[in-house]
Amino acid sequence: MSVKDRLLKAFRHQTFTLNQAYKAVPDTSSDSVRARIYENLGKAFKKVGRGIYMTMDEECLVIEGDGRDLSIINNGAADCIITDHPWEDTKATSGGNKNFANYSCFKYTQKDFDEKARVLKDGSFLVEIIPAESATNYEYLYELKQMAKRAGFEYYACVPWKKGTFVSNTGRKAKNTEDIMIFSKGKARALRPDKQRGLDPNGNPTRFMSGANGMLPTMFDVQAVPRKDQIAQSEKPVPLFEQLLDYLTKENELVLDQFAGSGALGEACLNKKRKSILIELDSMKAANIANRLNATLLSTLYPKQACSA
Repeated sequence: MSVKDRLLKAFRHQTFTLNQAYKAVPDTSSDSVRARIYENLGKAFKKVGRGIYMTMDEECLVIEGDGRDLSIINNGAADCIITDHPWEDTKATSGGNKNFANYSCFKYTQKDFDEKARVLKDGSFLVEIIPAESATNYEYLYELKQMAKRAGFEYYACVPWKKGTFVSNTGRKAKNTEDIMIFSKGKARALRPDKQRGLDPNGNPTRFMSGANGMLPTMFDVQAVPRKDQIAQSEKPVPLFEQLLDYLTKENELVLDQFAGSGALGEACLNKKRKSILIELDSMKAANIANRLNATLLSTLYPKQACSA
């Protein structure tokens, strides 16, 4: 059995480090093992970070770590980023003796968008799910767009997500929707079928134009996850992510969620035959996601142990 096949057998549906690969094939020199991995990148293996590899049949990797620290992810490793950062809006998320955001919140900085641009392939899409514009957040939302622009992203679209029949009990209409802001890293990749300029015998397009796979809707009308069924606060519904994946990615591409929460994006990726990397800071949530998706769990909180290579 070849070194490649032995590695695939040892790490089927798993991630692994170079040190683990050397131990899996102890009768072969480390230089030869490393060479077999490198010559099969994109065929049998995919490098996702410093000394960290996935077999190409690996469907989902859950990382317990800080989603704002993407140093473990390689340049251009992701085909799409879809994420919902725990945005800080103190005036909107608190009132009286209540606080509606029971998790650590923050505001993006320029470094966040620079890192998103680094790990994303040219032309690929960045999706930020953000609150509907209001008197308390409009300045931050403007700053967010400017930071994205400075990082090399081009504004593509902003589509509201209507939360189905959900009606906020805060008395604020804005709470009934959120916005899905879509950017492309440079010029958008070509996913839009050009049906007028080329079809194969089965009627499938053979040429594609710059842009998403089809015209985006004026609104995503998807029922919100009922509070009693939520695994994580502010959980997004799987069908919403499935629609986004259809518009912005292809099968077998790699999608990154920096703030995974419940892991709903990972479930959508499995349903749509996409691969995913999900990052979650909370240890219990990360473990729950891995169990939910039957996925590999890797901790970056202790990088010397997790990322040795």
